[in-house]
Amino acid sequence: MRKIQAGAGLLMATAFLSCSQADSQVGAAVAVTPAPASSRPNIVFILADDMGIGDCTIYNSQSKIPTPSIDRLAKEGMLFTDAHAAGSICVPSRYGLLTGQYPWRTWDEYPPKFPRLHDPHQVTIASLLQKAGYDTAMVGKWHLGMLPLMNEGKVCNSPTTVGFDYFFGMEQSLDTEPYYYVENERMVAPPTGHTDGQSGDPAKVSNPHIQGAMWRAGAIAPGFVHAECLPLMTTKAVAYINSRCSTRKKPFFLYVALPAPHAPWLPQPAFQGKSGAGSYGDYTMQVDDSVRQVLEALKQQGLVENTLVIFTADNGPLWFPADVEMYGHRAAGIYRGWKGQLYEGGHREPFIARWPGKITAGTTSAQLMNFTDMLATFAEITGTTVPAGAGPDSFSILPALLGTAATGPQRTDMIHQDHGGASLAFRQGDWKLCLPPKTYHIVNGSITPGTISDLKRLELYNLKDDVRETTNLSSKYPDKTVALFELLKRNIEQGASHSTH
Repeated sequence: MRKIQAGAGLLMATAFLSCSQADSQVGAAVAVTPAPASSRPNIVFILADDMGIGDCTIYNSQSKIPTPSIDRLAKEGMLFTDAHAAGSICVPSRYGLLTGQYPWRTWDEYPPKFPRLHDPHQVTIASLLQKAGYDTAMVGKWHLGMLPLMNEGKVCNSPTTVGFDYFFGMEQSLDTEPYYYVENERMVAPPTGHTDGQSGDPAKVSNPHIQGAMWRAGAIAPGFVHAECLPLMTTKAVAYINSRCSTRKKPFFLYVALPAPHAPWLPQPAFQGKSGAGSYGDYTMQVDDSVRQVLEALKQQGLVENTLVIFTADNGPLWFPADVEMYGHRAAGIYRGWKGQLYEGGHREPFIARWPGKITAGTTSAQLMNFTDMLATFAEITGTTVPAGAGPDSFSILPALLGTAATGPQRTDMIHQDHGGASLAFRQGDWKLCLPPKTYHIVNGSITPGTISDLKRLELYNLKDDVRETTNLSSKYPDKTVALFELLKRNIEQGASHSTH
């Protein structure tokens, strides 16, 4: 690339309205001085779950998993090499993506609770686009505080409360009960049954309690079949696209939060045994096929030319050194670590964008970016303004996408959090500082303790020379270590990344 810088579960889904019906019945958003419709692209954002940057062959030529659809998307668009999730696990990552805010900014106690997204006044990428005149929809895994109301057969804190006109999906990950589907605010079928759960095969995965074909015991809806979830979500995403006829006057935003390849790894027969990375690799191939189906639907509806498609993943893979040894496959590519960690393998993600006529095909970008940047990016694309106080950690990457000079502030630093919020890492340029786990706490917008108590316990890396994070330089460069810590502290106390520039 040229560098620029069907089963029972399927029957539970309801059909979308026809184009003429949907024009009059779906979406009540009122546009606020939007740009002309012809200049506002449709936006399809596809988020895989627990997929590593090294799984995609476009990023890792040694990958044991064929990903032809993802690779084709990259060849038709732009591939980012320094893109990062907002957190190294599911919930924080999704919160940052939707709000343009680092998830740890919500902490007012320690240990911190996972962020929830249910305030209708909270600005999200969906509410911003909705006000810009978009129809907005989400299909897939929410995992941001949806609560089932069993006696009423509905849920509260659905995505429809924070800017989505339509939602079909699930409360949380496919390995965690209760297991049921939701359409808008109602359960398709309440989880009145019970599943005993199951474990992964210890001969095929290094940790059968969290890998492989495992899910936990608990409540389950009648007819819910775990293996049908990924096909169902793909079908619903395709159905939504098929309802967006070219005669539509409003652009649309579709957020496709695939539940895979997060455990349980349950590839359909057509993909079983087709990769060199066991059931994880086979399931990831099925994810690639889901991407293919979404892209094909856009093509069939004549929507390719005016649609921005983004593909990425929510955090690093749940793929341990023992799995690498077992299969010879590096799901995190050349990077150290995995899901939940501060090292690059925990949060550096595949990130590919295609927008024909706008993004030059076959290009790459080394622009440092974070999921939080989507809010400012979508605002600039649509000619809208991010409301005051919203998106404190969001910088537009539109100049990088278009290959043009930036006129506004650009990201030069970034803050990562680990699995349980026990530690943070601060990135500035090529330098990265990792704080010791459980020694520094963020409470009510300040870091405790406010000074470095033991310099030797911090980890300092220069990613330009050591992207694998093998050599701790904190003792060699104590002044740099202290300076980065002070910048991190300043960012935390100011409550926004923008004011640190």
